[in-house]
Amino acid sequence: MKLRTGLFAAVAVAALAVTSPVQAKTFKFAFQGDLSSLDPHSLNESFLLGTLGNIYEGLVLYDNNMQVVPGLAVSWKTLTPTTWEFKLREGVKFHGGQDFTADDVIFSWQRAGSEGSDQKVRGAAIKNITKVDDYTIIAETPAPNPILVRDLAFLYIMDKEWSEEHGTTNATSATGDDKGNYANLNANGTGPFMVESHQADIKTIMKKNENYWKKDIPTNVTEVIFTPIKEAPTRVAALISGEVDLVYPVPVQDWQRLDEADGVKALAGPEARTIFLGMDQSRDELLYSNIKGKNPFKDQKVRAAFAHAINLDAIKEKVMRGAATPTGEMVAPQINGFVESLNTPYAFDPEKSKALLAEAGYPDGFEVTMDCPNNRYVNDEKICQAVTSMLAKVGVKVDLLAQPKSKYFGKVLETGGYDTSFYLLGWTPGTMDAENALSSLIVCQNKETKRGLFNLGNYCNTKVDELAAAVGSETDQTKRNAMITEAFQILKDEVGYLPIHQQPLSWGVSDGVTVSQRADNALDYRYVVVK
Repeated sequence: MKLRTGLFAAVAVAALAVTSPVQAKTFKFAFQGDLSSLDPHSLNESFLLGTLGNIYEGLVLYDNNMQVVPGLAVSWKTLTPTTWEFKLREGVKFHGGQDFTADDVIFSWQRAGSEGSDQKVRGAAIKNITKVDDYTIIAETPAPNPILVRDLAFLYIMDKEWSEEHGTTNATSATGDDKGNYANLNANGTGPFMVESHQADIKTIMKKNENYWKKDIPTNVTEVIFTPIKEAPTRVAALISGEVDLVYPVPVQDWQRLDEADGVKALAGPEARTIFLGMDQSRDELLYSNIKGKNPFKDQKVRAAFAHAINLDAIKEKVMRGAATPTGEMVAPQINGFVESLNTPYAFDPEKSKALLAEAGYPDGFEVTMDCPNNRYVNDEKICQAVTSMLAKVGVKVDLLAQPKSKYFGKVLETGGYDTSFYLLGWTPGTMDAENALSSLIVCQNKETKRGLFNLGNYCNTKVDELAAAVGSETDQTKRNAMITEAFQILKDEVGYLPIHQQPLSWGVSDGVTVSQRADNALDYRYVVVK
């Protein structure tokens, strides 16, 4: 087998980095969906943030091993438990030639909280920023925050002057109803690559930033060409033919095809992403169901019935070809706060499922619509189809609405009014800490505090809220982990979500290219080397 792991790729990159530079090259890759926007505050989606992380930067960066390293800040320290001092990097230029200063940091933090922004949760981690001088800021947090620095890796900095000049001081809405926002189709960051041209749904070309502040990045790539290719067979064929150098995701059933082809290989590894199902537990009546006057998902027995109707092992073997890891928890093993004892999935038991539905007053089941992306996660639509079939066997008729991620996110996200009754979603905590999942997915929706904004079904438990708040401010790691465990135990007992699995990282790569495969599935051009 020619299957490679992310660790191997990272080592290969490191080895190449210390050799003499080779001739500059063009790197071509394809993903199953397009960049929904060039606006770094528009959508909290890992593909978008991972790609834009090559163009825009935060105060800190992740290296190829997901370790925090200095970015636009050269150093930071706590002055008090709720006060941080950041020393900013001097001499940095935006792609348009503007100087990077403290004003840009303050502006970007404010913009992250603007109408249309999908980065409100990250922005809300800071209560206020004070400018000391052009290269020193003081950030105040609402409470002690042990993971603040990690959150800042994806809070990208925009140029204040450029944004004001082009009327883009507010973020582009993820719903897609303000495509006229200048930042949606144009970019001006400080990162190692800059956008040369962007044709939505067709092609994006990026050029190396020759004035990048860090001169010793490993890559020899001077041009990156990204092409969205929705259909998996077409993506794989493009890799095998040499049309592109890398594609992702690769359906796990195509690993053998790549193994048997010349000049290419599958690159796989464990991803820190959990795929799960969510249910509307807030509305008095579901938006999309034949049950009127009440909401079946408010009943724990109904949620448990759904959990026991889904055969995760069958999804693993038949849909994911053995490559996924069924889970009973909302965070992956790579995430701080993962609890092994809670990771056992709900038992597959159709008879118990039918009995629970009958006890809840639905002996004949009911109908509900399920929202599902069809070009975001590995085999996402196939997973939804399998769930639909399994629920049908216990009397639940699911009307599956599978759409491209641009339409899907525009429908189900907060800016679209959480327009869903039952949905599939995936989540990788950007901080690699369970607090991120708690505060984004599991606490009650609260637009004022910007918490729970990705809790689309509004699972809500006041004790979990209290624990999540305490986790966010507790600096003693043992105490933090105990509270995380308690919160996840409550969530599991109440069947607040239906975890499915941790999906695999699944890329296809030309033998002529080495890349670093990060656990968050981000493609960092700094570590791409074309032989």
